[in-house]
Amino acid sequence: MHTPRRSALAALACACVLLAAGCGSSTTPAGDVLGGIKVEGSDPATAPTVTIAKMPLKATSTVSKVITEGDGAAVTKDDIATINAVIVNGTDGKVVDSTWAAGSTAGVDLASDQLFAAIKTSLPDKKVGSRVLVAAPQKDVFGAEGNASAGLKATDSVVFVIDILGATQPLAEAKGAAVEPKPELPSVEFKGTDTPAVITIPAGAQPPADLVVQPLITGEGAEVADGQTVRVSYTGALWKDGSVFDSSASHDPKYFQFPVGQGKVISGWDKAVKGQKVGSRLLLVVPPAEGYGANGNPPTISGTDTLVFVVDILAAY
Repeated sequence: MHTPRRSALAALACACVLLAAGCGSSTTPAGDVLGGIKVEGSDPATAPTVTIAKMPLKATSTVSKVITEGDGAAVTKDDIATINAVIVNGTDGKVVDSTWAAGSTAGVDLASDQLFAAIKTSLPDKKVGSRVLVAAPQKDVFGAEGNASAGLKATDSVVFVIDILGATQPLAEAKGAAVEPKPELPSVEFKGTDTPAVITIPAGAQPPADLVVQPLITGEGAEVADGQTVRVSYTGALWKDGSVFDSSASHDPKYFQFPVGQGKVISGWDKAVKGQKVGSRLLLVVPPAEGYGANGNPPTISGTDTLVFVVDILAAY
């Protein structure tokens, strides 16, 4: 199996510990647990200071409250929320992790079953621009056993302070205005999200020497920028015979995410998606120098192979 990534990119949504398997939970009204937590600092560029009056803090269920209400749209349960967050161990008051310290925001997919239950249940219906305080038992965060690498025991409750910076609902497939491709390029037949696209190489045609980025659909969303995380679906084929070597339709989930302009994927992809609108469908012809280079990606992709991709841009955040 070959993908356009250079390495496994399992933590794109967040360099910290925000994405992990969670258990079921329901958010209950904020009570005495949250009343004993003081959050100081109003500068959104700086991590807030969290002080727990009485430790160890014990949350028996996930509770949350809005500290500062934003004036943006309400977040939905199907959104990808862009957030800053600080995570504090309720037992000793120590910071476990912080996006401010990491120097990058996090994108959390509220529709994902892999997201903490404490976050999954606390952010929907909150407005973009809000600061939210959450306290949760370990079962709603890392699960009943806790997380030793994060310094969290099974008995530790967890406190989150979350700034909701934005929210976007990812598309299932490209959406926008169709574009007629150049006749000398491969043709594409889209088969839906569950089946790889059919890519047909023109008979007898030689591959172009340079990267080709041909929109097939021009999306209706915002333009993708360097530093954003982009979600795409894709099918990749070899120019020499049209054989498909990988497709997001064959994976679970049926999409791939990567940070734009960070060198985490082949250079042809980094260059292709920048400046394109969310909702676009792109036909990419990627020469070896913009793909896997002289070494290729054995055993399927040689160092001389030109690659052809059809890529749908589903979200950018």
